[in-house]
Amino acid sequence: MSLYFHLRAVPPSALRNSANWLQRLFQDDWDTVRLRIDRHREEMLDHHYADHDALYAGAPPHRAEEGPRSHVVLGGRPVPHHDPGEPPFLLLTAAQTAQVAVFLISADVEALWSEARAALLPRYGGPATEQETHALFTTTHRDLTTFYTQTADYGDAVVKCLLR
Repeated sequence: MSLYFHLRAVPPSALRNSANWLQRLFQDDWDTVRLRIDRHREEMLDHHYADHDALYAGAPPHRAEEGPRSHVVLGGRPVPHHDPGEPPFLLLTAAQTAQVAVFLISADVEALWSEARAALLPRYGGPATEQETHALFTTTHRDLTTFYTQTADYGDAVVKCLLR
């Protein structure tokens, strides 16, 4: 079973603090969601989402404090799922989303990679795969920067969900 971490932009006026509403947001087909929230912007990260989080927030015990750096992937206010066996949904306000966008725009992806390289590279095949692994993280950084920048430009919030 594949895991995906799904990020979706939602106008603050459409956002509901309800696990049922949030679940429907991620279960409905994209056209239905687009009609409901009047926009259609999202990003998906594969099962390596925790590695992307480590790129930005750092690995324990050196994890970044709460804020834009730690909110890129796994940050946000948790809303418990109605099924206790499922992880919570995560919500970023429009203001937090804008802070993340500013962080990503100004982030030096090469410096982030240099800091996280030793911890991440062994998970992807070691030094022999460094070029491909580095390219994967650079591409994901570009995609996340585009997602958060567009979302901030609309003044939207971000809802995050782990999907199986």
